[in-house]
Amino acid sequence: MSDDRRNDEGVSRRDFGVLSLGAGAAFAASKAEAAAPQVVESDVTIKTQDGMCDAAYIRPATGAHAGVLIWPDAFGLRPSMRGFARRLAGEGYSVLVPNPFYRVAKAPVFDDPTKFDFANPADMAKLGPLTGSIGAAGAAERDTVAYVAFLDAQKEVDKAKKIGVQGYCMGGALVVRTAATSNRIGAGGSFHGGGLVTDKPESPHLLAPKINARMYFGIAANDDMRQPDQKDKLRAAFGNKAEVEVYGHNHGWCVPDMPMQGGKPIYDMADAERAWGKLLALYKAGLA
Repeated sequence: MSDDRRNDEGVSRRDFGVLSLGAGAAFAASKAEAAAPQVVESDVTIKTQDGMCDAAYIRPATGAHAGVLIWPDAFGLRPSMRGFARRLAGEGYSVLVPNPFYRVAKAPVFDDPTKFDFANPADMAKLGPLTGSIGAAGAAERDTVAYVAFLDAQKEVDKAKKIGVQGYCMGGALVVRTAATSNRIGAGGSFHGGGLVTDKPESPHLLAPKINARMYFGIAANDDMRQPDQKDKLRAAFGNKAEVEVYGHNHGWCVPDMPMQGGKPIYDMADAERAWGKLLALYKAGLA
C-alpha cells in the first residue's frame, strides 16, 4: 500500500513520518542541551616564565570540576578549538585553551585555516616561527607549569581531581611533554599527533617512564603509512598505560576547519565523533 495518501492538510504519510522523526530528533537534542550545564567563556591572560599568554577559559557556570588543558594544532587558538572547549564544558569540565604561539603573536594567528595551502611555500613559511616557538627545548614544560597553576587557582576546578590534557597534530607531542612534566595530569589524549616518535634523544615517546597518566594515541592513516613503526614504538614505550589506534583518515581528521587536501575534506565527522567518544571515556577513567 502506498504511503502517499494525504491528510486534510495535504501532508502524506511518508512526509508525516519524516517530519515526526525530525521533530523527535530536535526534541531529543533540545533535551540534551537543556540537561547540559550552562557554559561560561572568558578570555584570560596567564603569566608564564616567557611572557604573557592569551587564552580561553571555558567552564560550567556552577560547581567545581576536573580541569582540562587543550593544546591546539599548528593553526592555534581559534573558534574550532574554543568549540572543543565549550563541548567539554558541557560535559562538566573546566577547560583552558592557550595560544601556544604567544611568544610570537596574539591569537588568532590565522584568519581562516580552511584557506591554508600546504603546497604553497609562502603559507608553509608562516608556520615555522610559530611552531618553533613552542617546540623549543623546555618551552612546553615551562608553559605546563603555568597552565596547571592557573587551572588549580580557579574556583571552578576541583583540585581533588586530576587534570586532563588533549592535543591535535603538533599538540599531540605537547600532550606527552605535559604529562611528563606535571603529576597533576591524570589522562592525555593525542589525536593525529605529529612528532611523537623520532630518532632524537628528546623524542616524546621516550618520556613514557615519567608518565603516570592514562594515555590515548589516535593515529592518522597517512601518518601510519609514512611511519609504520610509530604505533609499535608507542605501545612498547607506554605498555598498558596507553591505547594506540590507527584511524582510516588523514592527518587532521578531528578538526572541522582544516583545509581541503587533494580536493577532498580532511575532516571526517564519523571518525571525529568516534575519537571524541574515546576522549570522554579516557577522562572518565583517568580524572577521578
